[in-house]
Amino acid sequence: MGNRQWLLFPILLVLFALTFLIPHYGLLNDYIQLILIYVGINIIMAVSLNLINGYMGEFSLGHAGFMLIGAYVSSILTVWVFPHTWGPTMTSLVLFPIAVIAGGLAAALAGLIVAFPSFKTRGDYLALVTLAFNMICVSVVQNIEAIGGGRGFMGMDKLTTMSWVFLWALIAAWAIRNFIYSKFGRGALSIREDETVSDLVSVNTKTVKILAFVISAFFAGVGGALFAHVLQFITPKTFVIQKNIDFLVMVYMGGIGSIGGSILGAATYTILLELLREALQLLGTIPPFTLIPSLEIWRWVVAPLLLILLMIFQPKGIMGLREFGLFVPNRDRFGARLWLKKRKSTNANSPD
Repeated sequence: MGNRQWLLFPILLVLFALTFLIPHYGLLNDYIQLILIYVGINIIMAVSLNLINGYMGEFSLGHAGFMLIGAYVSSILTVWVFPHTWGPTMTSLVLFPIAVIAGGLAAALAGLIVAFPSFKTRGDYLALVTLAFNMICVSVVQNIEAIGGGRGFMGMDKLTTMSWVFLWALIAAWAIRNFIYSKFGRGALSIREDETVSDLVSVNTKTVKILAFVISAFFAGVGGALFAHVLQFITPKTFVIQKNIDFLVMVYMGGIGSIGGSILGAATYTILLELLREALQLLGTIPPFTLIPSLEIWRWVVAPLLLILLMIFQPKGIMGLREFGLFVPNRDRFGARLWLKKRKSTNANSPD
């Protein structure tokens, strides 16, 4: 491991310590702490979606559906199944992680089901399949009165903390990074370039797709579980197409095929959207804008518009197909340097 990667450990330890110190000593107000929690959850969602849309080159619109499954399964466990006599400390340290993992596993099972249509469909057709999956999830939950139906589900304790979000975001980035640089991750990259050629050179594309969808869906379910236990109320309407568009903007703003890009995109978009909400609130108090009802709703126009502009003018995003050195294993950075050196040497020795 290189010196820069060794430096990562003390930085992460300091950041992890801050996630305990900030709420304990009130170093930041509750509003800013909540925004930081949302940033962490969106990082999990963006990094996991980038595995499908960025690294494997597919186009999935079902991520909010996986998030819904994780949110509802974990919430049902903490509200109805797990005992409430253990106290807040034991619930937070033992039962909540179990509920989060269970939500992730339920979403992973759904990801396994969605992976099979990807064997025969790609591009726009796969987007339609995953969008239909998302709509099915929303419709099913809306029609189950036992869990609140369209009214939503509530009763969860606020178990999501900055520490848990930081830890799960770190696990998501580490797990997906290791998958990308494994032989299966190489297969995902080859599918992005040309799936037919990948089959011809003996890449088991079906296995790669199954693994990618399952891992991506698992962390989307984890993000949903964390989201439910910070909001303490979930409704099917939260997980409609608008939620998918938010995640797509984060991925394409930060850059496809880049974990660092997903982190940048999720943080930037979450903070910008919140600043826009504050600005529209302030604008709504100034005549003649006071005459416009529900001015804050217009911030939701920004996400689709921003996605369109990104796809036209900057389809690869800020870090598209590039990565921070801290996320790249030494062998890959060394191989890239050798390849670049050999290419320069070949160009220098070639006749004009």
